[in-house]
Amino acid sequence: MRKSLILTLAAVFCLSTFALAQPNSPQPRPQMQPGDGYQFTTVKANPITSIKNQGSSGTCWCFSTTSFLESEAIMKGKADTTLNLSVMYSVYWNYVDKFRKYVRLDGYLNLAEGGSFEDVIHSIRDYGVVLEKDMPTLLPGEKRVNFKELTSTSKGFADAFVKNARGPISPRYMNAYQEILKTYLGDVPTKTTYRGVEYSPKDFVTKGLGLDMNDYVSITSFTHHPFYSKFAIEVPDNWRWDLSYNVPLNELMQIIDNALENGYTVAWGSDVSETGFNRNGVGVVPDVEANEKSMGSDQERWLGKDPNERRNALNNLNAPGKELVITQELRQQGYDNKTTTDDHGMHMFGIAKDQNGTKYYMIKNSWGKTGKYEGIWYVSRAFVEYKTMNILVNKNAIPKDIRKKLGI
Repeated sequence: MRKSLILTLAAVFCLSTFALAQPNSPQPRPQMQPGDGYQFTTVKANPITSIKNQGSSGTCWCFSTTSFLESEAIMKGKADTTLNLSVMYSVYWNYVDKFRKYVRLDGYLNLAEGGSFEDVIHSIRDYGVVLEKDMPTLLPGEKRVNFKELTSTSKGFADAFVKNARGPISPRYMNAYQEILKTYLGDVPTKTTYRGVEYSPKDFVTKGLGLDMNDYVSITSFTHHPFYSKFAIEVPDNWRWDLSYNVPLNELMQIIDNALENGYTVAWGSDVSETGFNRNGVGVVPDVEANEKSMGSDQERWLGKDPNERRNALNNLNAPGKELVITQELRQQGYDNKTTTDDHGMHMFGIAKDQNGTKYYMIKNSWGKTGKYEGIWYVSRAFVEYKTMNILVNKNAIPKDIRKKLGI
């Protein structure tokens, strides 16, 4: 079997350097569940495709960006909500690019499962894209995505190669690495057929889907770089060192709102390890002190009750409550002290409000049809202001005055 051959090759090549590689970004660990006190009304919802499941893999960056591009094709009238692009095709080519750079940098690069929205833009620009049916997420016999073995084999091979490389490097090293990837991700197709027309992967992007990868830009908002400039967000998963436009927080939110209100969607990178982001479909930033004051000092209210009830009330988990007022300074503190990290990439597609009129954003996640809303999250404006690492958006969705400031 090819898999046995590759594993044997990797084991012999790696010797004692073979080790389990951990994804750079921590997996979200929500600890509390909300009650049924949240009531949401949709204000604006743009079309999205079906909910997917990334399983045990750190590939949210690819699931979210692929979903975002599917919505872009729908908006352009080139597809409908049944469109299903291959995630693993883009994952494959990003692993190839990352390994090549890893070798060039003698191993001084993050070779984990994580990545960025821009990685998908790069790979689709360079290699195209195919349909899910041509390179499926799950290989025959698999029930759930699990990158544990791929990660350990890939990283072990790469480390051993870098350690043992002497003199001129044979071009065969890349062929060997690609065989590892094909073992776990499947064979790489050279064509795809959509609506009765056969395309090469690159032609499918432009002619089949009507997409131009030059339309997409990354936007962020931090004060350690000048506003209206570009910089590489300093996180290990930004292994390509791609640049993001830096704008003030109020303009970041203007861009998001303008996009959603005008039929565009947004790829959203955020920290989801907060207590307020839970498994049942809600993301908020509770103001615990304000909530505690509003409860008063009546001890009888909580006497004899489960301590979890008080905790849930303080953290807005049972129903809407007071949230922190987010400032540019508070947002920067989160990034600087690493309480805001690049945990997770998702797809923002709409706007909603709760029973109190508070604004929320509708998020398509890639954890399968989980939670109260079957894979959809409702995330408050305060949460988005506070915990957004960056967004990917069509440049035409940016308000004209902000585009002018950015020189786009």
